[in-house]
Amino acid sequence: MRFSHPTLAALAATAALALPGFAQADSPYHPANGEVGFTYHPEHFKSTKSRAEVIAEVEAARKDGTLALIQRGAPLPVKSTGPAKTRQQVIDEMRNEPPEQRRARMEMMVGP
Repeated sequence: MRFSHPTLAALAATAALALPGFAQADSPYHPANGEVGFTYHPEHFKSTKSRAEVIAEVEAARKDGTLALIQRGAPLPVKSTGPAKTRQQVIDEMRNEPPEQRRARMEMMVGP
């Protein structure tokens, strides 16, 4: 069977428009016409954690204070990854970086 270019283009466009709908079938939120713009179906949610695991996480959050922050809508504190670098350490790192790393960094900051 031989397809023409417009037929293939129409088939590709139909597939591209249908794929997001298939992806949303697993989500508990489904698009809907109306003021809210979605409907919620909790039975479509598939949890990977047991009830005991969730309760343990909530208790841990309550003990370390993050639950209170979440309830107030406050930002969570960022956990430190190590001691901060001095200005001179950062300058030394930039001066000693290989040319390919410098090129990659410059492209990331400025673009190609």
